[in-house]
Amino acid sequence: MPLTLKSRFAGNVYVIRCTGSIVLGAEAKALQAALDLAALEFSRFVLSLAELQRLDSIGLGLLVRYAAHLRKRGGDIRLAVPPPFLVRLLELTMLSATLQTFPTEEEAILSFLRQRPTESAPEKRGLRVLVVDESADLCVFVRSILQHHGFDVRSYSLVRDAETLLRVDPVDYILVGPGTLQRPSASSLKSLAALAPKAGPLRLDDDFKIRDAEEATDALLDLFKLRPTA
Repeated sequence: MPLTLKSRFAGNVYVIRCTGSIVLGAEAKALQAALDLAALEFSRFVLSLAELQRLDSIGLGLLVRYAAHLRKRGGDIRLAVPPPFLVRLLELTMLSATLQTFPTEEEAILSFLRQRPTESAPEKRGLRVLVVDESADLCVFVRSILQHHGFDVRSYSLVRDAETLLRVDPVDYILVGPGTLQRPSASSLKSLAALAPKAGPLRLDDDFKIRDAEEATDALLDLFKLRPTA
């Protein structure tokens, strides 16, 4: 069965849902290309494999090789919802410790979110902002502007992933974009605010994505009351 890939971002974790086969040929190349592209920004990956039907030696080799590559950058690949044949295969090949598995996507994501930096000196962080929108480009735009002003920003494409973060880590602001998947932005903001009642709830207007970059920047600065005074 051909391989189909569906991806999303959950903070600094990139989730790829794989359906079909990861085998020698176009399938392995497609996964390699998806990983290479996402690795330009991410080093922490969750592969969701509930619908994986076949994995050959080339596919398994790709996963092991890429996990080793990401660990050199402080990241990893973790497998969520592995089918029984894959669990047996990892045990047979004694790769269970090399490729960690988790029963759900949420638990695999949480395994990354619960990790703490290992630097000797604690990193100074600004006020934390949780951004939720289906567009990765919008999230990058918002994150770039806010980081320049000293904020610590995490972005998510799905509300349920953002809810997972709020169960383990507090934030100071919740910012919901106009393109929130599955729910209207007002409803999404309400559900997220219920998990973080002390966080400031903010929402981008429906026209934010079609504004010129300068106008959008001004709107974002106004929202956070960051516009410089003359």
